Amino acid sequence: MNVLEVQDLGIRLGGTEVIRGVTFNLPRASCLAVIGPNGAGKTVMLRALIGALPHTGKIAWAADTVLGYVPQRLDIERDLPLNGRDFLRAKAALAGSSSAMQAAALRSVGLAEEVLATPIGNMSGGQFQRLLIAFALLGNPNVLLLDEPAAGVDAPGQAHLNEVIHGLQDTHAMTVLLVSHDLSVVYRYADHVLCLGRHGACFGPPRSALTPETLQEVYGQPLGFHVHTHA
Repeated sequence: MNVLEVQDLGIRLGGTEVIRGVTFNLPRASCLAVIGPNGAGKTVMLRALIGALPHTGKIAWAADTVLGYVPQRLDIERDLPLNGRDFLRAKAALAGSSSAMQAAALRSVGLAEEVLATPIGNMSGGQFQRLLIAFALLGNPNVLLLDEPAAGVDAPGQAHLNEVIHGLQDTHAMTVLLVSHDLSVVYRYADHVLCLGRHGACFGPPRSALTPETLQEVYGQPLGFHVHTHA
């Protein structure tokens, strides 16, 4: 069964066509990676999928879908006198989440309770991103959309974050949609890849979507990547 069906999606911003003719179906409990050069409309498409932007064409979520969204940038000043616990409690109050649900969200992202006493401005990039994911989990979503979750996070933090995200998919049968520029991570973790380019889009499994020919067409230049493996 599909959790999402998109047909001939089109999006215009300020009179400019950003997305045109995008079509794909996404099965439940799978991972879709959205890739493409800057300006190809990756963030715009995610915002349309959550209903934040007008569009043409069809976006149809399954009736039981509950969305969790982690934006690329959060409009909050990191120097606010706000610690992680207060940040999480604010969302819990809005979502009606119990303290047990907050604790479960923190366990899911591997964030220690003592980290919550840290002002959000003093958290590492990886800690803050995991806090944002815990924030999104408080609504009990079964679909998680993440816009470049590893941006601004160091290499060890990125590796931990990738394991967290795909651990959620495995343990909670969660559907994950994420924007990423790390093609090796996309190849390793994604079940499906949506390539957005300036001259169209393509959709398929990583082995067929991440070919040198497709990447050159999407990015406009030769591009390669290396898949890291672990013993």
